[in-house]
Amino acid sequence: MYNISLSAFFPCYNEEKNLERLVREAIQVLNNLVKKYEILIINDGSNDTTGLIADSLSERYSNVLVIHHHTNGGYGAALISGFNNSSYEWIFFTDGDHQFFVKEIELLLAEIDSHDALIGFRKKRRDSWHRIIYARSWNVLIKLLFNLKVKDINCAFKLIKKKSLEGITLHSSGAMISTELLVKLKLSGASIKEVGVSHKPRLFGTQTGGNLRVILKAFLELFKLYRAMRKQ
Repeated sequence: MYNISLSAFFPCYNEEKNLERLVREAIQVLNNLVKKYEILIINDGSNDTTGLIADSLSERYSNVLVIHHHTNGGYGAALISGFNNSSYEWIFFTDGDHQFFVKEIELLLAEIDSHDALIGFRKKRRDSWHRIIYARSWNVLIKLLFNLKVKDINCAFKLIKKKSLEGITLHSSGAMISTELLVKLKLSGASIKEVGVSHKPRLFGTQTGGNLRVILKAFLELFKLYRAMRKQ
């Protein structure tokens, strides 16, 4: 048992077949791991029954809260809502697609005395080949532009000390959010450690990360961040 308080949030877009299993697993794991916790479901404008399921879970469990976006704002917008509405001293997030084992948060918690941010990297990524190639290319590009030496920037399994986010403002509404977050944490002097985690194939729902519009938006936001960093 870790003597900390923890906010866990799950960004969701059309995850009606994944959400309840994820939340139930998180409750079971966190009950045995941390002193105090809350779970935030960020429903990013889903057009299926994700919102209804989220509200039902919140009614059933007193420490489950729901934030609804009336329209789909993008992955970055969902993460920003999660960070801004998290109350406790440590913040953990993973995606609503349930491609990670929540129990492996213990691998991150084991390092909290020495680091401000513990970020997962997928030891064996269970995605399509073209998404893997895109991700590797993106990691190389970010390393060249920002000297950010991280194996798996977009791995959605991160634990961050809330205090280390003070003074950091995030702007990316799309898939660039993880890059912006890690670049700004590094510049702030936060101690970051990578931890290997397991990755499961997506069983239900549809991935949006490989969508051409999502990729183009990420490059546009990358250019904006790079220009802003150069000015600083």
